[in-house]
Amino acid sequence: MRRILTLPAVLSLVWGVLAVLLPSAANAADCATAWNAGAVYTGGAVVSHNGHNWSAKWWTQNETPGSADVWGDQGSCTGGSGGGTACSYPNWVAGQFYAVGSIVRYTDGNHYIAVHENPGYDPVISHWYWDPYTCSGGPTNPPDPSGFVVSQAQFDQMFPGRNAFYTYSGLVSALSAFPAFAKTGSDTVKKQEAAAFLANVGHETGGLVHIVEQNTANYPHYCDPNQSYGCPAGQAAYYGRGPIQLSWNFNYKAAGDALGLPLLTNPWLVQQEAAVAWKTALWYWMTQNGPGTMTAHNAMVNGRGFGETIRSINGSIECNGGNPAQVQSRINSYQRFAQILGVSPGGNLSC
Repeated sequence: MRRILTLPAVLSLVWGVLAVLLPSAANAADCATAWNAGAVYTGGAVVSHNGHNWSAKWWTQNETPGSADVWGDQGSCTGGSGGGTACSYPNWVAGQFYAVGSIVRYTDGNHYIAVHENPGYDPVISHWYWDPYTCSGGPTNPPDPSGFVVSQAQFDQMFPGRNAFYTYSGLVSALSAFPAFAKTGSDTVKKQEAAAFLANVGHETGGLVHIVEQNTANYPHYCDPNQSYGCPAGQAAYYGRGPIQLSWNFNYKAAGDALGLPLLTNPWLVQQEAAVAWKTALWYWMTQNGPGTMTAHNAMVNGRGFGETIRSINGSIECNGGNPAQVQSRINSYQRFAQILGVSPGGNLSC
């Protein structure tokens, strides 16, 4: 016998089927912490963006969920730590400089984060410079896990044409050798020191392009035979290498002793391993007065200014009118890097 269903019964049956097939809004997952362009995420990290949770498949930074393959869509979400709208970010101002990671409230009531520095471009027009930002009430620009004040995105912006040898990961790895670097004083001082260091090493290497000294005719001149340990790696083995262009047998000996590395007998390590290269640059920056009266680190943290770092690195040749064009080149780089980090360069820029 055929059973005839009444309309209410049919509707009830259809609704029951749909309830099985369609997820209930009440059962939607909680939103994870909102995605941030300036943050670093590793494989397995989960964030929320535009009402969905996303899972990172591998290491990523500044790649927008929904438009980059690195992010896997985990479905819609609601509420949770990333679903709130608690925001206290400033209103966008046309013509005002914004560093990478800056978050603003636009005139449409929505928020946007700067993924490239810009002089106040309109967030709803200049999509290359701005990405939509979902507020979570969390930190506006989480620091790199290493605690370094320069993110990889900012590092890449500073050195867009750098040699692949000079990796950001190598620099971050080297920081453990000198924990006071860019971590001393106020946030302003920390950023100023990082900008000053990177400006000087950029100048020494043509924008982190050159790993070794280009004038090979100089190579045999960096062996001081008066040192008791001599030049065991060879007369011409102690030429400039790395971000600070470490040279001379006595510098390789001192840096090697300080870092626990056999640089006197194997100076080639500086051009073969990125972390070693960065460590030698930090060693000079943190411990050597050079032709100056203080270390470059002390010059920055004690308020002597960027000009004093030039004196510590190459002051005997460039300062006091020796080569004003080279001094100005260093200053220009420092000012640009300070701008990228969103910090004032301070005074005493020249030597």
